[in-house]
Amino acid sequence: MAKSDDQPKQFEDFDISSEMSAALRDAGYTEPTPVQAGVIPEALEGFDVIGQARTGTGKTASFVIPILEQLDLPKRSGGPQALILVPTRELAVQVRDEVVKLSKGQRVQCVAAYGGKPIRGQIEKLNRNPQVVVGTPGRVIDHIGRGTLPLNDIWCVVLDEADRMLDIGFRPDIEKILRRCPSERQTLLLSATVPPAIERLAKRYMHEPVMLNFSSKDMTVETIEQFYFTVDNRMKYDLLVHLLEREQAKQAIIFCRTKRGVDRLVMRLRKKLDSVDCIHGDLPQGGRDRVMKQFREGKLRYLIATDVVGRGIDVSGISHIINFDTPSFCDDYVHRVGRTGRMGRDGVAYTFVAPEEGPELTRIEQRINLELKRGELPGFSHSERADPVPEKPVNPPPASLMKRPPKKYRRGL
Repeated sequence: MAKSDDQPKQFEDFDISSEMSAALRDAGYTEPTPVQAGVIPEALEGFDVIGQARTGTGKTASFVIPILEQLDLPKRSGGPQALILVPTRELAVQVRDEVVKLSKGQRVQCVAAYGGKPIRGQIEKLNRNPQVVVGTPGRVIDHIGRGTLPLNDIWCVVLDEADRMLDIGFRPDIEKILRRCPSERQTLLLSATVPPAIERLAKRYMHEPVMLNFSSKDMTVETIEQFYFTVDNRMKYDLLVHLLEREQAKQAIIFCRTKRGVDRLVMRLRKKLDSVDCIHGDLPQGGRDRVMKQFREGKLRYLIATDVVGRGIDVSGISHIINFDTPSFCDDYVHRVGRTGRMGRDGVAYTFVAPEEGPELTRIEQRINLELKRGELPGFSHSERADPVPEKPVNPPPASLMKRPPKKYRRGL
């Protein structure tokens, strides 16, 4: 089922309470984004909704507002009324904070349940009968098994970043949770993409969902300038230092492909620059929380990360994204770059491409339907080669190889 009605232009056009209107004003929310304007009315009507949209478009508020508006607040006992499933610990914290912010003036309790933190503290909070629980599937399953997260009173389940949860192997846990929740419920599914696996999940566990697609064919937004540099691997660090000195970014995320790469880079950059830290999956949860808190508050300028923060982290001050390592998958590029240019703000992204990574660059450009601009850094040599490349090889290749047609997909760097 699809809807094409005129969307509200102001939050006052929604059927929301005065308390919610006040909370939205205090949060600085003036006009709904397209995602919010599309999802909120349908969710308030009680429909199941599949909303397809990239991150940074206001998806979190689009499901938090309908949940808060429909909570049975006089209820003082029983289990949670809404369960929000997310793929990462960082996103669980972010969604919980959004619930707290938008429930200002109301007696709403929200608990974030995720791994990496002692379960005892979460059990104590769950015993206080929160109305909303935000959690990662693995830890939610753990609480269900312990009997510390009753599901009898759940009337709304949200699957946020659903494609990411399936990508990292949470499908069995998600299905187990959905089967345990009451069949008479509302289900909201938000996802950057809707591959066949998501469609199958929706068909099985949702009831006549409203389909809303806010993703344009062009997978990037116009406010993000995107460049690439061709650079030898051994010269990438020097290029990064020169680029950061030139750009003077307000805040930047520098993506590496591996955890070891992140650790090596942060050690080197700390010798050159101030306000540098890192985040990846092997760090203790307390350390990850501390780094993300500093980054959100603008106290940290440069964050070096793996794709653990590639999705779902909403930090509005990010002006620059630098792909120190070319991402392994095209969608990873889309979500990395989506960390900047959020909510219509300007942003810039740079990708370091080794000479042999031309095909990867081409696939990214085909995915986003946009050709990246070649970056220029005057006075900097991107290659260790001192002499110019000869026009012809000294020893010509065998004639059999010379007859082979060139690969059409290869991007000339």
